[in-house]
Amino acid sequence: MAAVSTIGKARIADEPGVSALDPREYALFAQVARPREVAAGQHLFRRGDAGDAMFVVASGAVELDFGDDLISKRLGERAFFGELGLLIGDHARSADAHVLEDSALLELGRGEFETLAERDPHLLAQFLRRAIMRVVLNEQALIGRLRRRNQELQDTLDALRSTSHRLDQTEVLTRTDELTGLANRRGFLQHLEQLQGEGMLAGHALLLLDCDRFKAINDTHGHLVGDRVLQSVANLLRAVAGKDDIACRLGGDEFCLLLQGQGRDEAKRIAGYIADSARMLERMHSNPPQMATLSIGACLVGPHEAPSWEQCYARVDRALYRAKRRGGGHVEWLD
Repeated sequence: MAAVSTIGKARIADEPGVSALDPREYALFAQVARPREVAAGQHLFRRGDAGDAMFVVASGAVELDFGDDLISKRLGERAFFGELGLLIGDHARSADAHVLEDSALLELGRGEFETLAERDPHLLAQFLRRAIMRVVLNEQALIGRLRRRNQELQDTLDALRSTSHRLDQTEVLTRTDELTGLANRRGFLQHLEQLQGEGMLAGHALLLLDCDRFKAINDTHGHLVGDRVLQSVANLLRAVAGKDDIACRLGGDEFCLLLQGQGRDEAKRIAGYIADSARMLERMHSNPPQMATLSIGACLVGPHEAPSWEQCYARVDRALYRAKRRGGGHVEWLD
């Protein structure tokens, strides 16, 4: 019989016709067995004990507790148990045998078993077939339970992997600007905190960029056109950024680019290239506009500023407004 599933436990296979002696077998066993009276609450044996005898319930009830996630089995009149201890010898018990009520048992050891073989070998062979059948059924039930458990474990691992993947994606989304795909302010600041914590922020170059006359683009052509302009700026920064650089949309039409380990001359060259490219694209696609000219403020992060991002940002922000006051489309450097 297949294992019966329950919440948290599985029942061991146990057909009544397999686990109980028929009347003829019981009569034969009763002739040679040692009668034993046991009181309620007594333990006949525990899991792991070495056993060399089997038992038959003459009256009363015994419970077999297999532990783990297997349901206990209640045995009544003519039920037999512990037969592997008799057949194998010194077999480690697989269950706790607990007496549920005052009971009378028949106990058979190796000597009684030999007497059974002499008195009625045919009837004993019938019993052995039944005992072997029960072992096979229980083994099949155990294999089925282990397969289900393995499948449940695999399903759990798959669910955990899926959940972990979704959490990773969610974390990425919380650090990514939805419109442009660049890092958002939160993701940018997390990157800066990591660099600061590792003492690696000094020596970076920071570019702060702002779209010129962006409000007029939105007012004249609508927000969809404005969104395309922001996406074009993001694409330009993405094309310029190296693998260790980080481009960010801080919010609105304000962007920044952190260049790792770039000296002043190289950072100024990159900033000039961005401004020139934006100006050229703005002229090529002007109706409706797909790009705006960019005002850029730039500076190097000095060693004395590594603990304070605010100092560096305030300076590059002043440089940006100097570029805006020049009419836009310019780069201002502030040391």
